[in-house]
Amino acid sequence: MNKLLILVTEDDAPVRNLITTTLRANDYRYITADTGEGAVAEAASRNPDIILLDLGLPDIDGEEVIGKIRSWSNVPIIVISARSEDSDKINALDAGADDYLTKPFSVEELLARLRVTQRRLALMAESQPRQSVYENGPLRIDFVSGCAFLNEEELHLTPIEYRLLSLLAANTGKVLTHRYILQKVWGSSWENDVGSLRVYMATLRRKLEKSPDAPRFIQTHIGIGYRMMKLE
Repeated sequence: MNKLLILVTEDDAPVRNLITTTLRANDYRYITADTGEGAVAEAASRNPDIILLDLGLPDIDGEEVIGKIRSWSNVPIIVISARSEDSDKINALDAGADDYLTKPFSVEELLARLRVTQRRLALMAESQPRQSVYENGPLRIDFVSGCAFLNEEELHLTPIEYRLLSLLAANTGKVLTHRYILQKVWGSSWENDVGSLRVYMATLRRKLEKSPDAPRFIQTHIGIGYRMMKLE
């Protein structure tokens, strides 16, 4: 039996039934909610390992649900939505989502996204940094609490953004290739998805850099990868 508990937030009964049937057939535990407020309540009381979230909910928009949950939890959130514009995806990622699956979707793709997220959770649990606190100019990362701060103000990062930042920080001064970063953060099945890496790196930079077009911390090496710069 898979030990992960998944919160399915979907108001469309046929879609919700498709998702829960798929989860049950693959030995995932699950709970459901059909409203945004219900999802927030279930997330707070049941502490799921992963949340599957529709954006078009009857009471509040899914992006608001993400914002509320992100105020106290870094649980991975996979959006499942009929909204297919790039702007919708970017807005959801900026709000704090970790992944985005567009309707209609195949059950095979849904299961693949869950496996990737599960591997990432395992990697995060296994990778214990040697130092408990990292400092680089005004940037500070507290690895024990899993929080990052800029000028003593906490950065509200998604789990993926935090893992990206931690990986770059642990290798300050080194150029990390796209493939290396994708393998460490997402797993080997994402090794060639440089486009997704660029999207997440852009959202991280918007939170980290005063001017993302003139970054101080994360330097781009075009066609190769990224490097965390050491600030004096």
